[in-house]
Amino acid sequence: MDFIRGITFAPFARKGVLSKKDTKISLDALVERTNADFIVLVPNGIQRTPQSETIDYKSDATMTDDELVAFIAYAKSKGLRVALKPTANCRNGTWRAHINFFDEDVPCEPKWGNWFKSYTEFQLHYAEIAKRTGCEMFIAGCEMVQTERRETEWRKLISDIRQVFNGLVSYNTDKYQEHNVKWWDAVDVISSSGYYPVNDWENQLDRIEKVVKKFNKPFFFAECGCMSTEKSNLTPNDWSVQGNVDLKGQAEWYEAMFSSCEKRDWVNGFATWDWGSKLLSRSKALKDKGYRIYEKPAEKVVEKYYGRFKTNK
Repeated sequence: MDFIRGITFAPFARKGVLSKKDTKISLDALVERTNADFIVLVPNGIQRTPQSETIDYKSDATMTDDELVAFIAYAKSKGLRVALKPTANCRNGTWRAHINFFDEDVPCEPKWGNWFKSYTEFQLHYAEIAKRTGCEMFIAGCEMVQTERRETEWRKLISDIRQVFNGLVSYNTDKYQEHNVKWWDAVDVISSSGYYPVNDWENQLDRIEKVVKKFNKPFFFAECGCMSTEKSNLTPNDWSVQGNVDLKGQAEWYEAMFSSCEKRDWVNGFATWDWGSKLLSRSKALKDKGYRIYEKPAEKVVEKYYGRFKTNK
């Protein structure tokens, strides 16, 4: 697998967003400013609650197929490789990691079988688009922690995806979960969300390395990032952290991540979280407390390391 210098672009874009002029301008800036050569696009699938059995990917909350196809073509015209990562979310705001059902079927209760049927339809819909548009990678979901113990269903899903898509197939597990997934042998690439504390990267990489060596698969961080909020770099996965703007702390987190990972030859890349569909003015960007790096010191860190990886990897 070629090294991934990636950024997640406009995740969960609603209907109409990818066809806007501002979105193309934002992608142009990503290419010009970051040395990235890879983007992850994230079609949104919505289920009502964590115990709902059906996933809707045709509402206004999700990009249309036509605009997704056209945007992939535009990204490729800019020299970018593309991964699709269709991701399920709960309309009631519960994090997708808590999607869960009884392990044994109970009458009148929602069931794993019904959910996986809907989830498979969701994934295969976008796997076909990934094949048709020449995407380099398909990532079969993100941070579905409670579902991951359903090994039989996941193996069947990955097998079904391979009947449709002939590129690299991955799955994005959550932080701290890499060693809990038992079916990594079914995918081509192991990936996870690298939201680790600024001072704990070496420890976490030691743990992940054991998993990578056990399964002998390529690995990359399909998500990684830190907000520009005070103390976010201590718990970068927590988007609810409150505090003042801390641009320096965000940049220090990126420096710690890249410098630690650079020493590990088994880390085959990153897809940072995230780059928005519309650029903020410089003054607004420097006041933004979120994950985006545009116009912030962290952007320069990404540009520096992606340039270095371009030369050395």
